[in-house]
Amino acid sequence: MGTVTVNQVNTIKTFNNIAQRGLDVFDKVNYTIDNESQSPDAIVARSYNMHNMKFDKNLKAIARAGAGVNNIPVEDCTERGVVVFNTPGANANAVKEIVLTSLMALSRNLFSGVSWAKTLKGKGEEIPSLVETGKKQFIGQEIKGKTLGVIGLGAVGSLVANDALDLDMDVIGFDPFISVNTAWNLSRNVQRAMSMQELFAYSDYITVHVPLTKDTKDMFNEETFNTMKQGVNILNFSRGGLVNEEDMAAALESGKVGKYVTDFPNENILEMKNAIPLPHLGASTKESEENCAIMAARQVQDFLDTGNIKNSVNFPNASLPYTGKRRVTAYHQNVPNMVGQITSALSNYNLNIADMVNRSREGYAYTMIDIDNEVNGDVLPELADNIEGIEGMVSVRII
Repeated sequence: MGTVTVNQVNTIKTFNNIAQRGLDVFDKVNYTIDNESQSPDAIVARSYNMHNMKFDKNLKAIARAGAGVNNIPVEDCTERGVVVFNTPGANANAVKEIVLTSLMALSRNLFSGVSWAKTLKGKGEEIPSLVETGKKQFIGQEIKGKTLGVIGLGAVGSLVANDALDLDMDVIGFDPFISVNTAWNLSRNVQRAMSMQELFAYSDYITVHVPLTKDTKDMFNEETFNTMKQGVNILNFSRGGLVNEEDMAAALESGKVGKYVTDFPNENILEMKNAIPLPHLGASTKESEENCAIMAARQVQDFLDTGNIKNSVNFPNASLPYTGKRRVTAYHQNVPNMVGQITSALSNYNLNIADMVNRSREGYAYTMIDIDNEVNGDVLPELADNIEGIEGMVSVRII
């Protein structure tokens, strides 16, 4: 049945530890946090695996307090009419800082140097002389004047590129899908690569900031390694699946790849020569967790209160200024005459349209219609059911 929201208290369920500052976004009058609820209106989570969960039909939204949504069954949510949000950019500064920290640390062999220094425990007065003798094996190189290749110039990649320029590196970037907003924020001194192969050929260091898709899976492999400089250093704070691990192990062994820093360790990574595994620390800062939680909560609340959608990974983004009048939201297959049938249903109740927006994404579309005249509350459930009964309709809400 279609949903009618009339002075409704929305239930939010959380998984993982969601920062309290994010939960405080939800007002105490219209929202309640209930982690035992079997029928929440929305879920806010971080990395909790939801693929085996059974969602109640009341569920309207899931917000991932982070960028990746691999832990959420997005396709199933799309078919059910559940909007899935993420929080792009909320953790960008945290990831940028760890990328640049790792870049400098691997160049100066800090990781291996620290590990070696700890082996001197118990050597007493010999330690200073052992340090002076042993430090030769950890001679590194400066990053100044070296070329950094940045694949993916979104929220994180653009920050990395700009700050690397301030460290006197030459920066070359590749992103065929760069947004207008990102382009405005990107320094004009970042050189543009017309292909990844061009970036590979010139880069001393490569950092990757793209999502894991069927097109990007194993993008670092034997073939691409062969187009890179000898001894190139690679940093991966995006997704482990971007790298073919068997080919990476061979490239590290041969010296084709000098060092590989990854935030996604597993048994294979731990056995690789010159691999530097970090325990998924990319966005693990207090500030990042709070920023992600606040952004996720605001997007969920805006959607439940007004129907507006921003930063969805499966619904089209859509927004209308909310005037407080009745609003119909409909998620449906993107087929001819859907909007016409919705407006016809409204006209059957002598309802005038004040404003509307229709946005599509792949095979689906999202329509919001503001009703101009007063509506008898008694007819709203019937109206919602009539609209939901249109062939190809997935979900309907009247706010």
